[in-house]
Amino acid sequence: MPRVPWRLTDDRAALTETDKVTDTQVPGGGRTIQRRIAARIRSWFRYGLPGAWVALIFLCLSLTPSLLPRPPPFQGAVSGLSAVVGYGIGVAAAWLWRELADREPRQPAPWAWRLYWIVAVPALLIAVVLSERWQQEMRRLVDVPAPSLASYFLIPLVAVVIFIVAVAVGRAIHWLYLWLAAGLVRLMGARAARVTALILLTTSTALLFSGVIKDALVASADRSFALLDSRTTGGAEQPTSALRSGGPASLVSWESLGRQGRIFTGTGPTASEIAAFTDGPAIEPVRAYIGHASSDDPEIRAELAVAELDRTGAFDRSYLLVVTTTGTGIVEPSSVDTFEYLTAGDSAIVGTQYSHLPSWLSYLVDQEAAREAGRDLFDAVYGRWARLPADDRPELLVYGESLGSFGGENAFSGERDLANRTSGALFVGPPSFNPLYRGFVEDRDAGSPEVEPVYSEGRTIRFSGRPRNGIPPAGSPWRGTRVLYMQHASDPITWWSPGLLLNEPDWLAEPRGRDVLDEMVWIPFVTFWQVSADLALSFSTPPGHGHVYTGEHVDGWAAVLRPPEWSESKAAQLRQIILAE
Repeated sequence: MPRVPWRLTDDRAALTETDKVTDTQVPGGGRTIQRRIAARIRSWFRYGLPGAWVALIFLCLSLTPSLLPRPPPFQGAVSGLSAVVGYGIGVAAAWLWRELADREPRQPAPWAWRLYWIVAVPALLIAVVLSERWQQEMRRLVDVPAPSLASYFLIPLVAVVIFIVAVAVGRAIHWLYLWLAAGLVRLMGARAARVTALILLTTSTALLFSGVIKDALVASADRSFALLDSRTTGGAEQPTSALRSGGPASLVSWESLGRQGRIFTGTGPTASEIAAFTDGPAIEPVRAYIGHASSDDPEIRAELAVAELDRTGAFDRSYLLVVTTTGTGIVEPSSVDTFEYLTAGDSAIVGTQYSHLPSWLSYLVDQEAAREAGRDLFDAVYGRWARLPADDRPELLVYGESLGSFGGENAFSGERDLANRTSGALFVGPPSFNPLYRGFVEDRDAGSPEVEPVYSEGRTIRFSGRPRNGIPPAGSPWRGTRVLYMQHASDPITWWSPGLLLNEPDWLAEPRGRDVLDEMVWIPFVTFWQVSADLALSFSTPPGHGHVYTGEHVDGWAAVLRPPEWSESKAAQLRQIILAE
């Protein structure tokens, strides 16, 4: 009886003319092929025991508490990816052990899998029950409503789908490696072929992703976000006032400002709205902005910004605020609106756009743009401001939020430089990689916690998780220039750092912030992964938690500006106005 050949892509059409046989020539031939195809499909869903054990551990660890509560689908994604990483580590460790022991793979005994399930089922049940208890408590701490009961079924569904797909992709890459190694065996020894195939595959993948694919993705993202930049949203309308960039007599066109620039100059409180809050006279504020479309050179954009300030008479105002924007050019509305209310409109605000990309992507691929934008804009404004008579120039202040604080800091060398060249600064939600911020925190006074440190007895630099509740050190004089950092204990953008991989951070070793769960503990590698996952949820919380500071700028700017006759009732009134916008 002729033998029916079998290949990886075998079906009846794959047989050669000489090898083809009919089902009548080979009894059960069709069924044999079907069984083999079915066996090949089943092999895609078979998993090794060592990988399964480590995947179980990683899956349980993914359910431990972190900074922010997670919606069920998101938790499913995190758990699925965690299990994939664990499975890969387990498979790699088993392979390394076999290589060192010089032995072939062996099928696990039936009792080994039974033991696995005896352990896995109760372990997962305990982890899920504890996780839900922790999630409920975290939702209470950050004022997030509970999800629907039906959505909890998405956790295992999403986790399983991600696990199966990711492992399948990994196996496809492994088969590519085997195919490459088999081809190289014709040219060299088997061991050399395996090593060479691994080096070629790893190197080509790294070069592809860090070079060709990365450049293509960044270029594509830039084009996509540039297209969004051409749209006008947020209720912005082209200004009719000459005190706004993009309005009459402006040196730059409305279209060139970009989407965020148009939102900034096309919105904001009017003089009458400000007067209604202050119960006194108010004037129309100045808002100057230069979009990325005006020039690719940050120095030229900064020079244009100064020219716009000159054109609008900004240097004749009592207050001048230099804003370093985030990524796409965002100027946080609740912050600049607050600034204008507190200064009765006798102010000018200036900012520039340095990228079309969102902050997180801009930081990953183009940190230098943020540095240059903050430094060049402030230096240009300061150069013009410093030439004015000392008794006839505005108070000069600086503001940056998130990545904007990273760029804003780069114009200064330290505390003394901030004190000498500004009247005050507000930095909100600073990322951990901010150079000045990191230095102030690490050199904080003994006994002060990382979540609310005290630096040099609060002489110039101060920190607060919630300014309305006080800014430490209480009772200590805060004269001259005031620089305030606002940071939430539950803000993953502030606390994320590669150092979490192997080092316990002080913000977990010390007493926790007001909205961080006591049960959250540092676990090597795990905490880094958990906080990394939290980054995607940074803006999912109500104001006062995570990376959402809307409304809290009122108390932050009040502390920096020290408006006369300020009271808690006025603060509450302004918070209500800002939150309603």
